Parts: sequence; structure tokens; C-alpha cells
Amino acid sequence: MSKLPELSPETIDRVVEMAWEDRTPFEAIETQFGLNEKEVIAIMRRYMKESSFKMWRKRVSGRDTKHLQKRDFVEGRFKSDNQKT
Repeated sequence: MSKLPELSPETIDRVVEMAWEDRTPFEAIETQFGLNEKEVIAIMRRYMKESSFKMWRKRVSGRDTKHLQKRDFVEGRFKSDNQKT
């Protein structure tokens, strides 16, 4: 796997927060931070406890809301003030 880019602790916290949110698609994280889905997964694996990571992966695997092309809605009900897109 390719090396992850250098990220500030604040950026890592925000990426983890966005990835944890069910309605924030991976594409929004890529637009805002330039990290693709595999890189987000690698960050989650590195910065979360193993049990938390496994729980998150089980929850988001195959979840339509985490991928824009699989969603049946354009916008979710909530948009964080910290989110650029």
C-alpha cells in the first residue's frame, strides 16, 4: 500500500469524524482532504482501537450512504459546519 500523506492531528481527527458519520460519503472526504477510500480505511485502522475499527468496518462495509453513486438521496439531513462540501 502507498504511504499515507503527512497529516496534522486536527486533520486526522476531522477525517476520522467524517468517516465515522454514516451520511458522509468517502467522496466528500476525498474532495476535502485528497484521501481516497483506501487511505481513509488505513487512517481509521491506524488511529482507532482495533475493536472500534472492526466495528466501524462492519458498519460501513457495503453501506450505500458512504458512496455517492449508491445513494438514493442527494443531501443528508445534517451538514457539519466544519464540512466544506
